[in-house]
Amino acid sequence: MTYDTEGGSVTRLLPWVGPEGKPCYVVTDGAGYVSRMADTVERLQLGMAEGLLDHAAHILADRRATSAQLRFLLARMAESLADVHRIAESRGARLPVPVHRDPDVASFEAALDWKKRPPLPVRAESDKSAWSPRP
Repeated sequence: MTYDTEGGSVTRLLPWVGPEGKPCYVVTDGAGYVSRMADTVERLQLGMAEGLLDHAAHILADRRATSAQLRFLLARMAESLADVHRIAESRGARLPVPVHRDPDVASFEAALDWKKRPPLPVRAESDKSAWSPRP
C-alpha cells in the first residue's frame, strides 16, 4: 500500500483535556517538549489501564465484592477507557493516509462506524433480566 507522506508538522490530539473538558491539541513535528510530555502521559495512562484490568479480574473473581466496589471499579474503568480511546484517536489521526483506498476496506470501516449507530437501550435497575455477577 502506498502512503501519502508529506512530512512536516502535524496536529496532535493530546492525552488530556483543558479546564473546560475540551480537547487539547499541539502542532508538532513530534520531537518537541509537549510531544515528549504527551508520550509520557500516554505511557502512564496505558500502564494504569493495564493495572486496572488486573484489579478488575481480582474484583470480579471475588464473589464477596460489594455493589459499591463494583460501581467504583466501573467508574475507574470508564475513565480509563476514555483515556485509552483518546490515545487511539490521537495515534490513528497520525497514521499516514493511504493514497489508494481499497473499496472492501472502506465498506468494512463504514460498517464499523459506531457514531452512526443508535445507542444501546438502557435497562432499569429493577429489570430482573439484567446480568448479575452472582447466581
